[in-house]
Amino acid sequence: MNHNKKSGGKHFAGKRKKNGEQNTDNAPVRLNKYIAQAGIASRREADKLIQAGLVQVNDKTVTEMGFKVKPEDKVKFNGTLIKGERKVYLVLNKPKGFITTTDDPKARKTVMELVANAGTERIYPVGRLDRKTTGILLFTNDGEMAKKLTHPSHGARKIYEVSLDKPLSKADFMKVKEGITLEDGPIKVDDIAYIEGKTKNNVGLILHSGRNRIIRRIFEHLEYEVTKLDRTYFAGITKKNLPRGKWRKLEEAEINFLKTR
Repeated sequence: MNHNKKSGGKHFAGKRKKNGEQNTDNAPVRLNKYIAQAGIASRREADKLIQAGLVQVNDKTVTEMGFKVKPEDKVKFNGTLIKGERKVYLVLNKPKGFITTTDDPKARKTVMELVANAGTERIYPVGRLDRKTTGILLFTNDGEMAKKLTHPSHGARKIYEVSLDKPLSKADFMKVKEGITLEDGPIKVDDIAYIEGKTKNNVGLILHSGRNRIIRRIFEHLEYEVTKLDRTYFAGITKKNLPRGKWRKLEEAEINFLKTR
């Protein structure tokens, strides 16, 4: 399994805006889109906030769906002025020992500590990696994109390298490949392969599912323990040349790819 094959520029080539689609900074935008762009919520969630009467435009409560706002309008959510923040997109090569949350009541180490110097914008992780899992983790303040990348109907493509406590038998390899049923329903990976040059304790997995601890649970079901789990690819983004514990801003081509996927 070649994990870096899709990481080059060609992977982003050929993507373009839909016909007639333009980005005009001074054009009126739908209120739900404005809220999503400010990182408050996705468009769908923003609609619920609007319907609940929690959004004001120029000090007047707006509950109308499809309402449009102009750049000079003052939009408030729960009485607080929404500032149209600059959109930020970055990727972290997550190390072990950090939990994926913006705030932890138990005061454990969180991934937010690793991106604390990324800027003043209020960013948050896209999806999650558990405490022991390493690798690719995206951050943004773009609520709409975050929702799209984590929603089951879109299902971002993910590649993992998995190390097990014992060699994966051919019979169990085929069970994973053909699909198994867990307590929360059936699960089928897109592909599985032994990693070339390594023992049969090591496999590569491609899947779209975002279910909680899904890879660990697949192998626990077959009586294996995952000793190491590393996400090497997420929705077209790789950790190539990015040291563990470090982050970088996404390139324009990568951002455009995520927006048009």
